[in-house]
Amino acid sequence: MTKISVLKLHNYGIDFVPPEYLPEGAEQYYIRNSQSLWPEDKWRRLHSDEIESLVKNQNTADNWDNLLVTDIFDPSLIRNNRFFGLVRIGSVRDIVLRHHDLKLSVGITNSLVVSCDIGDDVAIHNVQYLSHYIIGNHCILFNIMEMNTTDHAKFGNGIVKDGEPEEVRVWMDIMNETGSRQILPFDGMIPADAWIWAKYRDDTSLQRRLKEITQGMFDTRRGYYGTVGNECVIKNSHTLKDLKIGSGCYIKGANKLKNLTINSSVEEPTQIGEGVELVNGIIGFGCRIFYGCKAVRFILGDNSNLKYGARLLNSFLGDNSTISCCEVLNNLIFPAHEQHHNNSFLVAAVVMGQSNIAAGATIGSNHNSRANDSEILAGRGFWPGLCISLKHSSRFASFTLISKADYPAELDIRLPFSLVSNNVALDRLEVMPAFWWMHNMYALARNSRKFLSRDMRLRKTQNIEFEALAPDTVEEIFSALTLLELWTARADLRKQGLPYKDIPDKELAERGHDLLRGGEEVFDGLEILGEEMENSRRKVIILKVYKAYQAYRDMLHHYAVKNITNFLKYNSLIPFSELCGTLSGERVVSWVNVGGQLMPEISLDRLRADIGSGRLGSWEAIHTRYDQLWDEYRLLKQKHAFATLCSLYDIRELTPEIWQDALSKAVGIQQYICEQVYLSRKKDYENHFRTMIYRNEGEMKSVMGDIDENDFVRFVRKETREYTDILKKLSLLS
Repeated sequence: MTKISVLKLHNYGIDFVPPEYLPEGAEQYYIRNSQSLWPEDKWRRLHSDEIESLVKNQNTADNWDNLLVTDIFDPSLIRNNRFFGLVRIGSVRDIVLRHHDLKLSVGITNSLVVSCDIGDDVAIHNVQYLSHYIIGNHCILFNIMEMNTTDHAKFGNGIVKDGEPEEVRVWMDIMNETGSRQILPFDGMIPADAWIWAKYRDDTSLQRRLKEITQGMFDTRRGYYGTVGNECVIKNSHTLKDLKIGSGCYIKGANKLKNLTINSSVEEPTQIGEGVELVNGIIGFGCRIFYGCKAVRFILGDNSNLKYGARLLNSFLGDNSTISCCEVLNNLIFPAHEQHHNNSFLVAAVVMGQSNIAAGATIGSNHNSRANDSEILAGRGFWPGLCISLKHSSRFASFTLISKADYPAELDIRLPFSLVSNNVALDRLEVMPAFWWMHNMYALARNSRKFLSRDMRLRKTQNIEFEALAPDTVEEIFSALTLLELWTARADLRKQGLPYKDIPDKELAERGHDLLRGGEEVFDGLEILGEEMENSRRKVIILKVYKAYQAYRDMLHHYAVKNITNFLKYNSLIPFSELCGTLSGERVVSWVNVGGQLMPEISLDRLRADIGSGRLGSWEAIHTRYDQLWDEYRLLKQKHAFATLCSLYDIRELTPEIWQDALSKAVGIQQYICEQVYLSRKKDYENHFRTMIYRNEGEMKSVMGDIDENDFVRFVRKETREYTDILKKLSLLS
């Protein structure tokens, strides 16, 4: 039931902070003054002739002594307003502010203003209720119904203010719908923070300290004003409550914005458009939110977009991402995520970035038990196709491509770069390992360049690994090779009618290794079954195992030589002996994708321990550690590449002869990549069902472009020439 209180008019605008929350000797505006963008001596009281002019212009004030101005003040530009409480107005000159086609004169008209600071040369027109805001210089506020701040405003941060019960704290329930992985949002939070907090729930010291750190980074005193930075435009909007808005922000036609921090700068402006409703959130720099989007309890990373009616609830959307037209609930999504079709649905998942979810995809919505739904964990490059349905709980290796189907059971796909298909006719699940490398090289090779080109962030707070072949995916490939060896050996023994249950896995893997290093003819009629990949009794068939195994090995070789070559390029082509001395060592096999940044698991464990012990006592210190680990990452990656080459060929140390052979093989692999990029793109120019819509080849090229002029094809050809030249130069120096 709505409760309306009756207050005395003389208290209107001057009782913002309840008396019990004012420190002894402090007045109502002590926090506001600390927030103020201007010195105290900027303001002066009105002259009698200025008051007379204001009254003639249909302005009223509860106390003219509480209306302060500067020496540059034209009272004729202040018309038909009501002022309450302490209102301080910066320079008012007879000039016009222009934003696109909107031109408005500086001044205040037809508005109700309660206890605000207003900067220099601001245009405020038709603002029905403006209360307790600090407005920066050169702003436009036009046609706004309600814009106010409460004394306990938190601006989207998950904290409680003095006198508030714990129950009012706003948590974000990410990764599942049960609330068992909830985190506290805060301004400056990045996906790495959310991942550590939500993932390591059993680390009680970590959990306790993260809550303390988050609560401690904000002032709990009541009385903070909402803020609008310099050069902001807010127009034709309804309700804006408890907002902290950065400079250069553009808000037009918003329905409701409440309890938000909207990060923005003139260099990285954020825009919020028509019909948008946002509650309890943090919005990053350079974001775009338009056309009827709804978001509640959310964080939007830098340079990300919500468009065309997207719904985002209890979710963290990482940097450089776009969600349009669909529903996303209870998720943690790492950077570079694309989901822009009307009827896709994503719930209770961790998607580790560089992902693309197609139209009609229903990820995790199937209730398959009487208990709460569980979770989906998808590695980098997750790409579920059109109209698929996936169940909780499922796990997918990096760069898993899932073809259109309704998948009837939970999945555990441990083979990276694979294609997953549901063969309904034969009632079996089919998985083709290394599919991207064998059949979709254009997309794979374009991956890192595409995401780098889309990374428009000026302030890269979240460090991101964009390369498809990196320590995390390489270790997945090593694990996949072992699985293929085991499954091949078991398939061969089954074919011969021999038992294998009592044979140790190491012995089976050696047998499978020998088979897979032999000829392809061995695999004729050999049915290789994937194990523990689907929670069902039907078969899981692994396709093209022999070719996939060789492809995986080529991928490892390419990764290893390319990164060792990068080391040599950055170190002036040092002698071979010095190369081995610097890069040799044990291969680090456990890597963690922490919000998009890769680090050895041991480094993450040390980080968690330092947080739990209090050694890292602030989010700033934690972020500094991320940056330190990122600075170390290039060399760690190159060391990992060196160890990968040794592991691949089962050698203890790299000799000049083996290095020469590795360089020669790397030339062939790079030429294969270049050729496959061209051929995989060329399919679109040769497929009858692609070309039949064109009158002739001229029309097709006018629409699709000439394949030989394709920007990425040309880029790969140039890269191949340069890389091959370097490899040949290294071969001569070795």
